[in-house]
Amino acid sequence: MALTVEAALTKKQFGSPDEVRPFANGMGQATMLEIGGRMVGRSRCEPGWRWSQHVKPIAGTDSCETLHLGMIVSGSMRITMDDGRTLEVTEGDVFEIPPGHDAEVLGDEPCELIDFGDITEYAKPGEILR
Repeated sequence: MALTVEAALTKKQFGSPDEVRPFANGMGQATMLEIGGRMVGRSRCEPGWRWSQHVKPIAGTDSCETLHLGMIVSGSMRITMDDGRTLEVTEGDVFEIPPGHDAEVLGDEPCELIDFGDITEYAKPGEILR
């Protein structure tokens, strides 16, 4: 006899998050939802935001050690890998960013993105990301 497992049918909205993780100096936040056993984040990074200034103090690492997989909802961002490679992403771009990078908002408007990567510990206060 085959055993069947029914998958959950679930929905959530970022307007009612499971957790909000503010970035340093009020430069934005990551709004987190736990769904399907994973974390999904929506980040808003203000103009002038830079990972090395506004998340590094929370992460405690020299560069971002999180794998990001997502889409830019609005605004633009430049990613700089530890080896010097760069990538600019803007509204509508779908991206994969491996660990070992810095990032900064480009221009005068906030950058908003949805992230389905390995973000369980991303910008989590009191945690050291490794």
